[in-house]
Amino acid sequence: MAIAALGINPGDEVITAANSFIATAEAIVHAGAKPVFVDVDPDTLNIDVAEIKASITPRTRTVIPVHLYGQPADMDPVLHIAEEHGLYVIEDASQAHGAICKGRRVGSLGHAACFSFYPSKNLGACGDGGAVVTNDDMLALMIRKLHDDGGITKYQHDLIGYNSRLDTLQAAVLSAKLPYLDDWNARRQARAKQYAELLAETPGLRLPQVLPETSSVYHLYVIRVEYGGRDDLQCYLVKRGIQTGIHYPDPIPLTPAFAHVDQTTFVHAASAARTVLSLPLFPELKPEQVQYVAACVNEYLVGYDKRETPLGESECYI
Repeated sequence: MAIAALGINPGDEVITAANSFIATAEAIVHAGAKPVFVDVDPDTLNIDVAEIKASITPRTRTVIPVHLYGQPADMDPVLHIAEEHGLYVIEDASQAHGAICKGRRVGSLGHAACFSFYPSKNLGACGDGGAVVTNDDMLALMIRKLHDDGGITKYQHDLIGYNSRLDTLQAAVLSAKLPYLDDWNARRQARAKQYAELLAETPGLRLPQVLPETSSVYHLYVIRVEYGGRDDLQCYLVKRGIQTGIHYPDPIPLTPAFAHVDQTTFVHAASAARTVLSLPLFPELKPEQVQYVAACVNEYLVGYDKRETPLGESECYI
């Protein structure tokens, strides 16, 4: 809705990060534009600002930075580049409900921002849903028309729109949960801090890096396993009753769906795909559970290079 409302035309280009969920890029394609993928910063795994500048062409119209895993992207230089080149900025804030960047909530920084209300999100509905936010009245009006069959009143069809309204039941659930969001985020932050303290000296790990003057809401707590074998560690944890995830197993442009778009290497996004592992993190997670997870991760990695057989050793079902 946001891309279409900005008047993006077929052949126009939209720059976004190679490391995200595929829906970010699907939205670009469905709106008729061409996605241009750029690599990510090796420390934060958010969009690399230098790569944005190098990828701008006369057809570039929009930049979509992703606040990945709940951590705000480096928005000041993104906004500066966009202003310099006359580009729109749409924030993909699907994983960052309530995150703060230099005193401002994410979602209030670009021309528009998009939130997902998938049930597992920090603010989740009981089913699928999402929202676009903007402080541009004309853009808001266009989005309202697009999402409701081309008009804002019954039987008003000013343009070809979509049936993309948020279901009333989902809206009611979200309205009831919204007052608790900051408290739930604070609990996530407390557990993330505990993980950071317990894993600070663990060899072979890279922990999440948060930019100065930003506050991550830790939709996911993603470590990077630099040696020892990420998949083997995942199996090791499963056998000890610890469920983990991999977000994401492939950079978007290296999936079959986008293989025709760009075959650039994306060194950092590809490296992340091989090494990332999301540890359990949710508001109800208990401190003793974090201690157990961290102890198992430490047990696996400490002295790994001295073991002849990986501790995960046999196949496991994940």
